[in-house]
Amino acid sequence: MPPTITRAALFAGAAIASVGLAAAPAQAATITLSEGHVDVVDIGYEGGALELVLADGTSGTEVERDPADVLLHVKPEAETTVPNNSAYSFLGSPGDPVWILPQALNADLLYAGWSAHELDAGVFRGDTVQLQLTAVSGPADVSVYDIVNAQPVKQFDSGDGLPDSVNVSAGDHHHTNWAFQAEGDYKLTFKATGTLLDGTTVNSDSVDYHFTVG
Repeated sequence: MPPTITRAALFAGAAIASVGLAAAPAQAATITLSEGHVDVVDIGYEGGALELVLADGTSGTEVERDPADVLLHVKPEAETTVPNNSAYSFLGSPGDPVWILPQALNADLLYAGWSAHELDAGVFRGDTVQLQLTAVSGPADVSVYDIVNAQPVKQFDSGDGLPDSVNVSAGDHHHTNWAFQAEGDYKLTFKATGTLLDGTTVNSDSVDYHFTVG
């Protein structure tokens, strides 16, 4: 819970801020998340528009956040090495370092996925929309993949070209592996698109999500 600010302190702070800082633009504080449950992309449909937010469940109570206000920290503990298995060649050469937020819960790391809790059935054709990764900016490639029957199945991979897309059903909640091939700062740009029952195509805005690795 935020600290209580007294009326006197509020006025005093306002007076100080007015001296030489009156023209400074307001800016939201960045919230850094480094462990716990997070739906990196949470897809909703409201007022005739698709929207993308971030669902922060790290405190145990889910809070919707503007992705612009959040930095997702892939901690040093996420570092591992690329397996000596050709199925994982999209991550690099065997033995190369790679930083992975895992599909399985690890209490020391972010448990990252996507969701569509606020998409109602009976709105979109097939009750699905497409989530697209349209761009990645950063020091290396990013791959998002599932493990199915002990084998990796790619969902998004900047290494073989973008955009990539996956189908997301109304009410979906999906956790997966997020792999980064180098330390540093990354920006992942997502958008969603879907077709309403009447044939109208609707698109979300493109939304940037920010990660720091290491």
